[in-house]
Amino acid sequence: MNWIIGTMLLALLVPMYVAFDSQHIWQKMLAFASVSTKSSMLILAISVLRDDWTIGVVGVLVLCVGNAALMLLAQTIKQVDKW
Repeated sequence: MNWIIGTMLLALLVPMYVAFDSQHIWQKMLAFASVSTKSSMLILAISVLRDDWTIGVVGVLVLCVGNAALMLLAQTIKQVDKW
């Protein structure tokens, strides 16, 4: 199980590199959405490893609410760009 968490951490670094390397706002938004999803999945894997339901609930909340907030931010930026 530890090697799964290690590979998840390595996979988390790829969108971070894209976010810092890109100048286009939509590529950055997609990279941050990917980081949000991957970090919540990492939280869920750690909760299974520790057998802790509280951490799992936090991971599910981050998965549900984190991406919704990011999409709201994307729509706000889209509306500002129209002006």
